[in-house]
Amino acid sequence: MKNKNLKPLPTLRTDAEAENFIAASDLTKFDLSGGRVMHFEFEEKDSQLSMRMPTSLLDAVKSKAKLKKVPYTRYIRMLIERDVSTR
Repeated sequence: MKNKNLKPLPTLRTDAEAENFIAASDLTKFDLSGGRVMHFEFEEKDSQLSMRMPTSLLDAVKSKAKLKKVPYTRYIRMLIERDVSTR
């Protein structure tokens, strides 16, 4: 839900711009409703998986990954992680 009294976040093109903005700003005055949860990967990837699938399925996965702005291999790993973490 957007609050009309809050300012929109500016476009920050570099890490340095973002760090300076955060250090100098009171973020409670900005509309953060457009934010999304980010997952950072720290665990070493020491195993490899190879699988065969229809080209149409791989193309669909690549399209979905592109919409989510992540590489398709990471998107596949995210789907697997989400599935095995749910009970």
